[in-house]
Amino acid sequence: MATRREMLKFSAAGLAVSYPVFASRSLAQALSKTVHVLTGFTPGLPDAVARLVVDHMKSYATSIVVETRPGASGRIAAGAVKTADADGSVILFAPLGFLTLFPHTHKMLRYEANDFTPVSTVASFPTLLTVGPKVPGEVRTLAHFIAWCRANPKLATYGTAGMGTTLHLIGAMLGRAAQFEYLHVPYQGRAAIDDLLKGEIASAIMPMGTSLGLVRSGDLRALATTGRRRSSYLPDVPTMAEAGYPSLEDVTWFGFFVPAKTPTDIVQRLNNAIQEALDSDEVKSGMAKLSVDLDPISMGAFNQLIATESARWKAIVLETGFMPSDS
Repeated sequence: MATRREMLKFSAAGLAVSYPVFASRSLAQALSKTVHVLTGFTPGLPDAVARLVVDHMKSYATSIVVETRPGASGRIAAGAVKTADADGSVILFAPLGFLTLFPHTHKMLRYEANDFTPVSTVASFPTLLTVGPKVPGEVRTLAHFIAWCRANPKLATYGTAGMGTTLHLIGAMLGRAAQFEYLHVPYQGRAAIDDLLKGEIASAIMPMGTSLGLVRSGDLRALATTGRRRSSYLPDVPTMAEAGYPSLEDVTWFGFFVPAKTPTDIVQRLNNAIQEALDSDEVKSGMAKLSVDLDPISMGAFNQLIATESARWKAIVLETGFMPSDS
């Protein structure tokens, strides 16, 4: 797999390609419609990132609407885009997991990887393990938390945004690697954070931006991130690798996808509009406020990333013993 630097270099080279100012007839017809960008989650971090980027994609279409289609961990939105007209008027904004993880955790998916054309990644962020008031205040490190969990097995719970998600499996991997019973409690959206604050669960494994403000305010304690390196947003919080668990390194990428048969000229124009948006000062500052990292890679590198991540998650699912769901 290409290194991150190689991917970004490849992406930068792609930005230097200039597309014709005039649009083909098929492209003009596609952009005469209102463009709908579907996200598969309740309003929150993914929705905010999508809206930020879409607001600066005016070169693609004069009218672009972001719609939330929550349910089934984003699979409802993916299914809707799969069957939409392949004319560039319906776009999916989603984490890579719907293609790299769900085929290994769900027996009955209504889509396949070849039903979509990946256009561009836009952002990535690590996962954050936090603890709340249910855990004694002196527990400040991952090692201390694991010791507490071993001593209190009936209280050792973690909440995530759903069963069979990367968040769920990161917790399963931690329990397996550290040899303690770590009970998963699935929620919808960011509801796990609400119960964590109430002391209903001991910990949560969620995207970093979901709980960053609560960590900074002292309401929650951050024990580790799954990033490759410490996050600039929480420089004092170690990575899982630093804490002794390098196998738990993981970041979540979000990107844009269109139906597979979308014409090449439309895909190219959409990609160009996305890159222009990501290069704007407004999007850069907006991403910083959301505590996510800009992470654009080229279409070719995007396809390679999906293939590599799919193989990695397949191995993780087998290792953790997760049984694929029928739903």
